[in-house]
Amino acid sequence: MPTRILLEGRPGVGKTTAVRRMASLLCTREVGGFTTEEIRDAGARAGFALETLAGQRAVLAHVDFPGPPRVGRYGVDLQVMEQLALPSLNAASAGPAAGRLVLIDELGRMELACTAFKDAVRSLFRGDVDVVATVQAHHDPFTDALKRRTDIELIHLTVANRDSMPSELVARLEMR
Repeated sequence: MPTRILLEGRPGVGKTTAVRRMASLLCTREVGGFTTEEIRDAGARAGFALETLAGQRAVLAHVDFPGPPRVGRYGVDLQVMEQLALPSLNAASAGPAAGRLVLIDELGRMELACTAFKDAVRSLFRGDVDVVATVQAHHDPFTDALKRRTDIELIHLTVANRDSMPSELVARLEMR
């Protein structure tokens, strides 16, 4: 049975840092997926960039993007999801899945604005691929449904466990 872990935490607790650390610590697994990162301008958050684990990077959302869609004050570029995020997920689910792991940061409102992304995530969670994804503690119908699945391990990432959690998860995942 595949491992399916959701790392839940409030904004700023270190979800992205945890996933990036996991990616850097993994030695024996074929890993796909992506992370997101804040873009700051003069100390203020101006947007978010998406970076695949293969190193491709683009601006996903920005205060200067017109949208639609808009998430809060950010316009979201759904083409970034289609051109970078989706291929990074689809590659992991294509062909023999043995030994594959997908890291997703994150299943948030900006990413979930892309219907094709939600479909790809559903496919991953139905497949035979190990998945670790971050989710906000904020309620959302899509992520709430994932959290209720019986095959999901929901881990609450906190300031107290955020430094140790990546290495603990990597140790578990590399034993598989």
